[in-house]
Amino acid sequence: MRAPNINEGDKVVLFDGVCKLCSGWAKFLIRFDRHRKIKLATVQSGVGREILTFYGLPQDTYETMVYLEGGKLYVQSAAFLKVMSLLPFPWPMFSVFWIMPKSLRDWLYDRIALNRYELFGRNKYCLMPDVDHESRYLSKSKTRRFM
Repeated sequence: MRAPNINEGDKVVLFDGVCKLCSGWAKFLIRFDRHRKIKLATVQSGVGREILTFYGLPQDTYETMVYLEGGKLYVQSAAFLKVMSLLPFPWPMFSVFWIMPKSLRDWLYDRIALNRYELFGRNKYCLMPDVDHESRYLSKSKTRRFM
């Protein structure tokens, strides 16, 4: 069974829309994902919350980016590296970090993720897509659910 509001073949990044670092990450993806492979959703949105619930993830604290592809859930460093592999050169070169032990990669990821508000700050409001970027975001009206 597929998560709600995700179509077959969708590649989805869930991110914290009030985190300045995370919002910058979403803007980075919009800029460099020229082939529009990646869909975005904030964890604060209705769609984001439904996906978090489906996977049994907390909805009140956000400690990691979530990446979904082919029904599989990726978090922490694995999510970051999977997403980077979808972007054009030179970004897939980050794949070299797959050789590091997962525990070390995730420890490094957590040092930034768990301190992101202190390091980068918070937006007063959740990031909303520009009109030009609306098609990059998941929405209930643009997706279908298949069992």
